[in-house]
Amino acid sequence: MELLTILVSGLLGLIVPLGLVIDTTAENVIRSQLARAEQLQVRVDNAPTHQLLQGKVESVQIAGRSLQLKQQNINIAVLELETDEIELDPSSFRQKLPKLKQPLQAGVRLVLNQEDINKLLQSPEFLSRLRKFNIGGSSESESSSVYNFINPRVEILANNRLIFQVELQEENQEKALAIKVESGLSVVAGRQFQLIDPVVLVDGEEFPPQFLNNVVNNINQRLDLRNLEGDGLQVRILKLDMKPSKLEIAAFLRIEPSSKFLETRRS
Repeated sequence: MELLTILVSGLLGLIVPLGLVIDTTAENVIRSQLARAEQLQVRVDNAPTHQLLQGKVESVQIAGRSLQLKQQNINIAVLELETDEIELDPSSFRQKLPKLKQPLQAGVRLVLNQEDINKLLQSPEFLSRLRKFNIGGSSESESSSVYNFINPRVEILANNRLIFQVELQEENQEKALAIKVESGLSVVAGRQFQLIDPVVLVDGEEFPPQFLNNVVNNINQRLDLRNLEGDGLQVRILKLDMKPSKLEIAAFLRIEPSSKFLETRRS
């Protein structure tokens, strides 16, 4: 989700204090978020001048290939993004990140390569987020263990299936367990990713089915995109297509003016 909020926060810089919005200016703003861009095109559909001065833009379209975000270890093979009308609060133009006057809605399509996904999984930033992860009980009141994840990697298969491998080390234990998961991945009602018919091997031994269901249910709950809505971000998955070594995903994004994710980008 941070990928999307980085891009959206970049869009909010498109209207400069004088109300000037042109394609070249917009492209420069987006490029400032990138370390590399093999191809990048930005189109701004301008509203009448008096609306520009009020902080309004009809829509923004972005198309890029072989992009690398500057602040995150994320590489994107293909990016296509198109917004609805953007309306900002003119009194916030002088701020680091202008404030939305109304929710921002956009459609986005991403294509990610397996190699780039694995670079992200093994980056220090991503590993730090996984350093302490509760895979035990479904609530904080239930007993659970704390684990460290080592060398996570994924292999993308055909027909929306994948193989995920990782070494799992329980806190205060020296030996790590080799975990291998092969599973299908589906989207329910556009809002929740779910593992389908997973097979889990722990050090080469099949994980007991009676325990696997609890773990899978807990993971599926964490993959529910409705968990983001309390922070002002709504995401609906429109398409999920996994082919060997490649992942394509299309989604609808709605971000509220008070979204926690934008507040983080303002800091």
